[in-house]
Amino acid sequence: MDLANRIGLVTGAGRRVGRAIATTLGARGMHVAVHYNGSAEGARETADEIQRLGGKATLFQSDLSEPSAPGALVDEVARTLGGLDVLVNSAAIMQRTPIESVTPAEWDATFAINSRAPFFAAIAAHRHMASKGGAIVNIADLAALETWPAYIPHGLSKTVVVQMTRALAKTLAPAVRVNAVAPGVIMLPEGWQQDVGERLRKTTPLKRLGSANDVAGAVIYLLEAD
Repeated sequence: MDLANRIGLVTGAGRRVGRAIATTLGARGMHVAVHYNGSAEGARETADEIQRLGGKATLFQSDLSEPSAPGALVDEVARTLGGLDVLVNSAAIMQRTPIESVTPAEWDATFAINSRAPFFAAIAAHRHMASKGGAIVNIADLAALETWPAYIPHGLSKTVVVQMTRALAKTLAPAVRVNAVAPGVIMLPEGWQQDVGERLRKTTPLKRLGSANDVAGAVIYLLEAD
């Protein structure tokens, strides 16, 4: 896929990894729908950076924890921008939830954003991509493949993303390609101490943590590699 002049939606693009993905797409000449919920200032900064890099950006606010919001967001983007070629499901939450203190509300909040939202966004995107083709990339997590005792609901929600990607790839092919990136330690979660990051760095073969740009590079590969 030649990304120049294509239309792409990146959820959670106002901060962290989502911002890196959105700005990288913008640098490829895409018109990027920059989704955010509470990070309005960050989303504006993302849009400014996309335009500085030569792309186009339009802001879209939506609370993806609402059941109807993911599909409505995708439809609004396609209607406003004239179609949709790429969807990157990046929006997610990661809360520390020791098993003895997990609440049903925390469980539901995690699965609403991390699992339900990308599924229904993908289904809506397929409606707009089926006739001309397109690509979807989900952002999974190493927690889907390992066990992190303090983040069990998060890991389970990302396991859903992995299986969802497999199922959608088979179901939506050949018109729409569906893939996922499962980052390891890229950016420390907010509130983590730097010494934790140092311990993680030492256990990594390359002796470094990943960067948001590493993830963005993997996304670009999956979008461009037909």
